[in-house]
Amino acid sequence: MNIDKLPHILLLLFVFAAPCSLNAQNNVSVTINDGLNNGLLKNNAEESIGNLLTEINTAQSENRALNLSKCNLSQRAVESLAMLWENVPFRCIDIEIVERAIQNGSEYQIRNIPLILKPMDGAMNDDEYQEVVVSFDANGQITSFYLTLALNLYMNVMKSNLEVTDLRRRQLILDYVEQFRTAYNTKDISFLTQIFSDDALIITGNVIQSYKLDGQYETRVTYKKQSKQEYLNNLKNIFRAKKYIKVIFNDIKVVQAKNPNYYGVLLHQGWTSDNYHDTGYVFLLWDFSNEDAPKIHVRTWQPDYLDKAQTQKLPEDEIFSLSDFDL
Repeated sequence: MNIDKLPHILLLLFVFAAPCSLNAQNNVSVTINDGLNNGLLKNNAEESIGNLLTEINTAQSENRALNLSKCNLSQRAVESLAMLWENVPFRCIDIEIVERAIQNGSEYQIRNIPLILKPMDGAMNDDEYQEVVVSFDANGQITSFYLTLALNLYMNVMKSNLEVTDLRRRQLILDYVEQFRTAYNTKDISFLTQIFSDDALIITGNVIQSYKLDGQYETRVTYKKQSKQEYLNNLKNIFRAKKYIKVIFNDIKVVQAKNPNYYGVLLHQGWTSDNYHDTGYVFLLWDFSNEDAPKIHVRTWQPDYLDKAQTQKLPEDEIFSLSDFDL
């Protein structure tokens, strides 16, 4: 071999090998190891989810928008992914996903897919690890892609049979709570318009401090009521004004009402957006009379602390629950 040509050969090898190495880092394979007896559906779902996660990683590494034209997604899933990506790009941190399929009504889910949020401007600096759930239909087409509750919260509700004895209904409630959370992260007004009933009651708490005659101050929570339309109009303005929104739920309690189709869901919520952060309790009154189109009749928010120093917690007996509303 001509020694003088060796550097040029090595350079060519590097040039051609580099893209291959980059592609290998972006490629994600998916194996469904349980929950599906239909071999064709299993293969279709594995291919659909693998192709989607590979495109997500490739788009993130190339700092570009998602190209979902060759991915097997429903239109609704395409729109949801685009909104989530616009809020903050992300990538799958595993190159091999091995999970079981879970049947959810007429569809199936793959859970526990790990992501790292990768904001382009570095605006978010904590809680960047998230997990998503991917749903697919009987043909293997992806129908939804949304952020999950923490695994421990999800399993606590699924394993508990004290309040909600129907396992299928528990799973359905959690599924919609996860979609509800994702709707704020994706600024999905369309989903929120659909999920709130037309006569929904929205109650928001605000801490007021006032001074007494002895010079001491007292704190109390005042409440503002809004209609569905008033709440959504205000939310639209917030969505337009904020570059990103990150909502997390780090605690959940589900209680069934006397009417077996009504459930009270109490969530401890963290809300982070541009230069703003708060935590508090969100209570949702869900109506699952129509399981294909459940509705929220009541949404409340209360701060978990009554002072800026966060030394005075909201008394537990003041947190909204089912007993506060006539059903």
